Amino acid sequence: MSIVSVNPANNQTIREYEPLHKEAAMDAIEKAHKAFGSWRKTSFDERKRCLLKFAKLLREDADEFARTITLDMGKRISESKYEIDYCADIAEFYANGAEEFLADQPMERVDANAYLHLEPIGVLMGVMPWNFPFYQVVRFATPNIMAGNTVMVKHASNVPQCAAAIEELFEECGLPDGVYQNLFIPSEFVDPIVADSRVQGVSLTGSEPAGRAVAASAGKNLKRSVLELGGNDPFIVLDDADMDLVLEQAVKGRMVNAGQSCVASKRFIVLESVADTFVDGLKKQFQELKLGDPMDEETTLAPLSTEDAAKKLLVQVQSSIDAGAKVILGGDRPDRDGAFFNPTILTEVTPDMPTFDQELFGPVATVYIVPDEQAAIELANDSSYGLGGSVYTRDVERGRRVAEQIETGMMFLNQPTNSQAELPFGGIKNSGYGRELSHLGILEFVNKKLIHLGEKETS
Repeated sequence: MSIVSVNPANNQTIREYEPLHKEAAMDAIEKAHKAFGSWRKTSFDERKRCLLKFAKLLREDADEFARTITLDMGKRISESKYEIDYCADIAEFYANGAEEFLADQPMERVDANAYLHLEPIGVLMGVMPWNFPFYQVVRFATPNIMAGNTVMVKHASNVPQCAAAIEELFEECGLPDGVYQNLFIPSEFVDPIVADSRVQGVSLTGSEPAGRAVAASAGKNLKRSVLELGGNDPFIVLDDADMDLVLEQAVKGRMVNAGQSCVASKRFIVLESVADTFVDGLKKQFQELKLGDPMDEETTLAPLSTEDAAKKLLVQVQSSIDAGAKVILGGDRPDRDGAFFNPTILTEVTPDMPTFDQELFGPVATVYIVPDEQAAIELANDSSYGLGGSVYTRDVERGRRVAEQIETGMMFLNQPTNSQAELPFGGIKNSGYGRELSHLGILEFVNKKLIHLGEKETS
């Protein structure tokens, strides 16, 4: 079965790719394993040269790479351009910082000459999603390549043009053959790859069911794993918040990538004293969004990634409406070609409704009205997810107090959850485990080896 790129703006097929046979996929492991034998011995300077060239090539051809993203999965072209620029930032961050992040660490407070020596562990498998098709791969691959590991990636089947372009970039930047490989394979090949003794770890960003399957395979085979499995991020509006800022950030937080982001703001938890102002303002701003061709800079709301994604979201929304949720805006799809979904606001969603604890991947905001701060905290924590979240208040100390009580991996004050190369990214609960980005991201797949040189000499 071929791997197909379909433009979600018009549901037209762009290009097809032939998948690898299982034997070829297993041959890729041997290539990565052989490459590890030499790549692990390269200097930081040599690795750095490759990644800095990778970043340079990204910036030089940013418009074309951005166009590839938009054609593959429908992201607005301005967001695609931002993604490419951010990928270059990440590559430069690890290129310039890896030697420091992986330096030997003296063991203090012991009467011995001992230190931690950080070294690569081998071949890694990455299973990557479609919603940020360059960023997700770069976030996984660049720190691990700088650490001296070799990387294989099974990308999402609906972004094959992006997958091929990334592999070509790594080749062009000077990486030796086998250090980075794109594998056009079906999902059922992942388990035997993870089980192979030459593969030392696996990282997956994707759905909760996919994460469970990969974690089970990794655990069964005693392999390290990192999982990022989505979220249902709370956006908490306290009664002293700057409402102009709140409404601006609410649209930004929910509509990034047409709402198809793990850390998009999804549950708007608003104190009742400011709820009417918030709902009215959010409705007005959502109504001003312009659906259209994602290649058009004037478009402010792009299609979803695929027709199937739009159909799934409609089923989720309708299930809540049928169960009694109130529709403030939208709730349906526009009458036009492409995987579009109208901007939607739902209220009166209750815990017994199917979507209360589901991730809605699209331009749908659910608004919950609560009486006070404590009720907001309790509702925010009433979720099986725990990726990110945000709280809005003019009082920084109040915001800090609330943020520290929310059960997530990340919390932001007066801004939606976002990522930066220098800051750790990851969640808890069903949102997964492990951290990416920052200095922590390069430490997930290294051996923290103790070197003990004997007792300290006394004078």
